[in-house]
Amino acid sequence: MPDTGTAGRRIGVFGSAFNPPQNAHIAVVEAAIRQFGLDRVIVVPTGSAYHKDSESDPGPGTRLAMARAAFGGMKGVAVSPVEVERKGPSYTYVTLEEIASENSDSEIHLLMGADMARGFGGWKQPERILELARIGVAPRSDVSRDEVVATFEPLGAVDRVSFIDMPTVDLSSSLVRGRIGAGKTVSDVVPAAVAEMIDNEGVYGSEQ
Repeated sequence: MPDTGTAGRRIGVFGSAFNPPQNAHIAVVEAAIRQFGLDRVIVVPTGSAYHKDSESDPGPGTRLAMARAAFGGMKGVAVSPVEVERKGPSYTYVTLEEIASENSDSEIHLLMGADMARGFGGWKQPERILELARIGVAPRSDVSRDEVVATFEPLGAVDRVSFIDMPTVDLSSSLVRGRIGAGKTVSDVVPAAVAEMIDNEGVYGSEQ
């Protein structure tokens, strides 16, 4: 399996549509590396996400390329095509099983925003995910910690959840797409390489 093997003792796994990757995604990875002492972070763009709409999706290959542009210069961070190349829906538990099988001596931390954590109970095989990984949750202004805790309590897994110590995340990829659709610049909310790719390749050209 490409780009998932590492000898590091602690691995972060950060999955998202990255449609497009934006500065809050970078901030989550940087904060998680510091807080959890991660030796390596595997960034995993979703291929076909069963639980999300495909609104304004330029395609998994393009999102993978944007993720590589966004995270390519970060030390200890690798972007994996594992879900983009997998046929069918992208299930997190399957990805974690594959990563764990190649890193049996490592502790895995699955990173996500509080908005995603709030809906965790509806994910495919959440209990299996919790067997494979601890959960690192980035704060959002529209989701309280109590809401996140309430999601994990029925799973008996509150002790598997840690909140990432970082400023509240208000930026979203949908907000970025909205600015692009309105003809506004996004150079202040996405990495420079992503902004350049969006402009030069017309990634969201149909919206402008």
